[in-house]
Amino acid sequence: MKIYFLKAAFFMLLALNFASCKQKTEVAAPEVEVTEITTADVVNLEQQADSTGYIVKVGEQAPNFTTTLTDGTEVSLESLRGKVVMLQFTASWCGVCRKEMPFIEKDIWLKHKNNPEFALIGIDRDEPLDVVVAFAKATGVTYPMGLDPNADIFAKYALRKAGITRNVLIDKEGKIVMLTRLFNEEEFGELTHKIDEMLK
Repeated sequence: MKIYFLKAAFFMLLALNFASCKQKTEVAAPEVEVTEITTADVVNLEQQADSTGYIVKVGEQAPNFTTTLTDGTEVSLESLRGKVVMLQFTASWCGVCRKEMPFIEKDIWLKHKNNPEFALIGIDRDEPLDVVVAFAKATGVTYPMGLDPNADIFAKYALRKAGITRNVLIDKEGKIVMLTRLFNEEEFGELTHKIDEMLK
């Protein structure tokens, strides 16, 4: 009789413990509302984006990131503080990028590559290493190219689905001084002139 009673008490305690755990799970579940927060964030980004899709503005601190270059070196934007930095967002499928890149090579990179106060990185949007290496070779550029899996770096600067090509010019304090979109000869001339002035 005692054994029967002890067994019954044991199973009753197990049942109560299970019910308690289940109740805790049911209470905790409503706190997780990731979808609503994510949707709100996306809407907020779309509202703050300019007409070209940029979510950053001139005068703001450039968002930090780390990219792996095609030679395997890791570079963070923060590590380049004290230099004038130009970021070129690009991809092999972008025809305008292919048109612009030889000008970046000739008029910016070859002119300033030996200046220790200047850095230029092409950030290739969501393409594998072999594609990026072939792309640089095909366009004839020798400036460093960084990988951007899932366009996560790009998404710090512009709406994730916004187009390229884009150039972001950053001063020695890490602030954005110029943003370009597409390839316009007059705007590109302004970009090269601004780099020259900043490196004087």
